[in-house]
Amino acid sequence: MAEFTRQRGKRQEDNGLGSVLDLLLANARLVLGVTGAAVLAIATLAVKRLIDRATSPRDEGDPKAEQKTLEESWPELALIKATPNLAPKQRREDLSEPLLSPARPPVTEPRVSPAPLETPRLESSPPRCLTLQEKLLSHYSNHLAVPEAQVSLVLQLARGICAQLQNFLRNKCPELPFGSLFLSGPLLDGLRALTAEQVHLMLPVVLDTALWSLIPGEDTVVRNPQYWMIKRTDLEYFPRGCSPWDRFIVGQYFSSNVLNETLHKLLVASINWPAIGSLLGGVIHPVVASQELKLEVKHDQVELSITLFPVVEMEDKILLAAPPEGLVENLWLESFYRAEVSALKELDAGDSGIRQCCLCILNNVCKTHPALHKLAGSPLTHVILHLSAASTDWAEEDLADRFQQVLEELVGYLEKGVLPSYFNHKINLFCELSEEEIDEMGFMLYRAVSEPELLLTEK
Repeated sequence: MAEFTRQRGKRQEDNGLGSVLDLLLANARLVLGVTGAAVLAIATLAVKRLIDRATSPRDEGDPKAEQKTLEESWPELALIKATPNLAPKQRREDLSEPLLSPARPPVTEPRVSPAPLETPRLESSPPRCLTLQEKLLSHYSNHLAVPEAQVSLVLQLARGICAQLQNFLRNKCPELPFGSLFLSGPLLDGLRALTAEQVHLMLPVVLDTALWSLIPGEDTVVRNPQYWMIKRTDLEYFPRGCSPWDRFIVGQYFSSNVLNETLHKLLVASINWPAIGSLLGGVIHPVVASQELKLEVKHDQVELSITLFPVVEMEDKILLAAPPEGLVENLWLESFYRAEVSALKELDAGDSGIRQCCLCILNNVCKTHPALHKLAGSPLTHVILHLSAASTDWAEEDLADRFQQVLEELVGYLEKGVLPSYFNHKINLFCELSEEEIDEMGFMLYRAVSEPELLLTEK
């Protein structure tokens, strides 16, 4: 009976201890996870067996029993040591909860399938803000580059048209001493072209200097020093007919309008452009409605506009048959394009400057902006040349500073309404702009002085 009571008490103790261990292991799985629960289970089992051996009677002094007890303990210790020490990952809120909670009646919890692990999203870092210097260089390299293949094709077409037109004039008008036609424009003069779609075709008009002389523009009816008149001289000794160009005289002056009208009729009515276009692999149409001598060329790969300019070179002047709009018919426009290109190249070569790069960016900005398109070309070039005389820092790293400085100079010239020519200070390059155009340009550029990026984004 005593033995039964002792065995029953032992079983009750075992049952109590087992309940505690079961509760402990159940909570351990929730708190520590599967791996932590396994470690705790092994340790608990080892402790339980050690308690059993301590409470159970044993044969004292029996060395075999002691050896057996030690041999049974090694595997359990080995299991504990062999189990990796994993740091339990607990949320901050789990740390405040007790490891053991009061016993609760068992509740069957619905099994919930674990949610698939989401792939961590890598948040892209915000784009770095570019400086004005970087934006200008990017604009120059990415937006103003004409493919070499396109340039080559355009020049091939233009030279073909130039040769055909030269042969036609020699056959049709052998009495008129036209010089050899040549191409002009940024594509041929070493400046970086904005596009390969525009080419100028220059037609030299050869005059006998003994029969013709130049009259300065300020002495003409328009009082504009940029325009000149070409007067027929010594008519009493060399009457009309002595010069092949006398047929274009209006009131003793060589009329640029009459010459242009004659050439326009030849271009529109006398030249077989369909045959020439077929020979060159494209379609050529003269622009009938334009006052300029213009051809439109369409090819499978490019579209091209060619403008013909009769040009007279006398007394170190280059005069184009491009009279102003109005009733005056005898005026010739003085061109500084050749001098502008030469001056820019010489200055950039002297200090490895970026004047041509700055001019190209400004030209593109102004040509594509509805309020600023009349500033493109010669006015911008002369502003840069004026600024070069005062500022010598035109290295590539100074591009942003020079760009802003050109804008400031433009605002100053627009406020005065006067932009003097770099080569002749009597000439005002703003003389043909209206007050409304000057105000609109000035307002836009005044904003751009403090925010130059506006010009690179607004159109």
